[in-house]
Amino acid sequence: MSDPRIIDVTLDERTILWRSADIEQERRIAIFDLIEDNHFAPVLRSPDYAGPFKLHLSVEEGRLALHMMRADGSHLETLVLGLARFRRPIRDYFAICDSYYQAIRNASPAQIETIDMARRGIHNEAADLLKERLEGKIDVDFDTARRLFTLICVLHIKG
Repeated sequence: MSDPRIIDVTLDERTILWRSADIEQERRIAIFDLIEDNHFAPVLRSPDYAGPFKLHLSVEEGRLALHMMRADGSHLETLVLGLARFRRPIRDYFAICDSYYQAIRNASPAQIETIDMARRGIHNEAADLLKERLEGKIDVDFDTARRLFTLICVLHIKG
């Protein structure tokens, strides 16, 4: 029986040098929301690829590695994606998030809303890009792509 969803996700902690309390909160929320509601269906249809899946994300030699495992933890496949097309969205997302976190502390509600709209716009564009890059490999819904992009950003924090 097919169960195309992620039941556990981990990040390669070796690549994350530092994260602020704000980023750590974003990571926790993204993982919680991802596990609560997601659609993750490798396009290769065989009994091994029915799901549910455990997912481990890492950055290896400048590429994103999605290590897919069966529910019992046995390795299924590692999908590697180039990150060149994500460099700008990641950089823009970090910049707008910094502005957002600063605004929360000392800006007016209208200013916060404006920055948050820009942040959501960048996040949505990056989710569309991720869906496009996964096309033909893994079928994900929009919300799953958004949460995965958040986690990809966390993997790029260098201090």
